[in-house]
Amino acid sequence: MRQTFRKKERLKNSRDIELLFDKGKSMTAYPLRMVYLKNELDTEYPVKVAFSVSKRKMRKAVDRNRLKRQMREAFRKNKHILYEGLKKKYFLMVTFIDENHYKYVEIEDKMIRLFTRLIDQSNNEQNEIHEKD
Repeated sequence: MRQTFRKKERLKNSRDIELLFDKGKSMTAYPLRMVYLKNELDTEYPVKVAFSVSKRKMRKAVDRNRLKRQMREAFRKNKHILYEGLKKKYFLMVTFIDENHYKYVEIEDKMIRLFTRLIDQSNNEQNEIHEKD
């Protein structure tokens, strides 16, 4: 799998983002919080993702942009974990929720932890559906 982050993988539609925050569930691997929602639409990629850093937490735009760049890079390098593990399509919003600076390695570790938890959650939901049938 190519390690790219294409335009079609980005979550940009304001209605989709609003729906994600209204009906989505969340999980945290501090300092990252991920809001996720099953995507019922037929999209080309299994995941559409957006990244955000609060202006309240990080006052300087330079710091916010750096953290978003680090989160995008961690996603780009490790998205194969999600793509191979997920059977359904998802919308994701990854938010940085701390005021302190973190090294890329720490952010990448937390991102991988969130990915594996999402895969486990998705597989558990699949198993519950099959048991009910």
